[in-house]
Amino acid sequence: MLSIDKVFHASVVLKNIVRDTAIVPTEGITEDCQLFLKPENLQKTGSFKLRGSGYKISMLSDEEKQRGVIACSAGNHAQGVALAATKSGVNSIICLPDSAPISKIEATKRYGAQVCLVEGVYDDAYNRALELKEERGYTFVHPFDDEDVIAGQGTIGLEIVQEMNDVDAVIVPIGGGGLISGVAFAIKSMNPNIKVYGVQAAGAPSMFNSVHEGSIGCLESVSTIADGIAVKQPGEHTFSLVQKYVDDIALVTEDEIAAAILTLIEKQKMVAEGAGAVSVAAAMFNKFPIAGKRVVSLISGGNIDVTILSRVIERGLMKSGRSSSLVIELIDKPGQLQTVSRIIADCGGNVTSVQYERAGEIESINGCYLKLGMETRNYDHVRMIASALTDNGFKLIETK
Repeated sequence: MLSIDKVFHASVVLKNIVRDTAIVPTEGITEDCQLFLKPENLQKTGSFKLRGSGYKISMLSDEEKQRGVIACSAGNHAQGVALAATKSGVNSIICLPDSAPISKIEATKRYGAQVCLVEGVYDDAYNRALELKEERGYTFVHPFDDEDVIAGQGTIGLEIVQEMNDVDAVIVPIGGGGLISGVAFAIKSMNPNIKVYGVQAAGAPSMFNSVHEGSIGCLESVSTIADGIAVKQPGEHTFSLVQKYVDDIALVTEDEIAAAILTLIEKQKMVAEGAGAVSVAAAMFNKFPIAGKRVVSLISGGNIDVTILSRVIERGLMKSGRSSSLVIELIDKPGQLQTVSRIIADCGGNVTSVQYERAGEIESINGCYLKLGMETRNYDHVRMIASALTDNGFKLIETK
């Protein structure tokens, strides 16, 4: 059974396995609260997953360790199990769909695991892992719905309270619920007055829906850049613990997640994956009543796919008003672009792209459309530029 003694035991066991991730203060991310970060993206393997798998493997009997462990994951859990098993001298096999990124396959191998590629998708890999478990007697390390795994994740909650005993609220990402279950249980056991809030991506609201409906449900599909929390169905243990110990759950959009990733890079020089940034997105976009409070956002991981990072940054720039565009209808005559550019420059904006188009239903036969991409400070700045153009007689068709 999960108990606070078990979580304390896990913290002792994990001393030689995990890295200390001290709480970091922030400036300029939120205006209404004092925001701090618990940077598990700086953990070994780049996420908190090492804690739960490390404790789970440490609790196996000598016979179970001799037989080895098996897991199924296309991401952080795979690497956590691989490293935890290697540190304990235990053989590990990770089943991955053959569509998994090469970088994740190679990272899992580097941590010492044997990789079993399975044709198909995640569910096929999961089923194969269960087959191998039965055939060869491996111990299956579940990514979230296991009390030892939950206790290991709960050590984060202990560390937050021990390091910052005046914290008012903690915001935690939710996928299957293992992380928030452990963190909320530990925090509420030590200080029930601390609020624990959970965050899911709007494109994968499995725990959010289940809690609001009062029973575990399964989503037909999930779609989010926060792939680390893209879980269709929460676990039985985690659902029960979240119901009992978590104060509220909110959803964040893809644009809000992208804006949080960008803000962490710019303001904190910190790289977070989508799943890790949702807790910051919730604080930035006022998802919880935290005004005037001392708040810790848990950054659960930093293993973002670099191939999509530029797209995420672009969305974050657009969401924050740092990247914007205008469509202007004007008379096609010399000097128009120069005048428009001067007005934008005088307002402190920077033109980054120009697109000219004559086609379309334009009022004047000599008319054209001018689409400009701009670097701007924020949405107030965009509005100021638009107002200046309008005051100078230009007709704006679109601003975004």
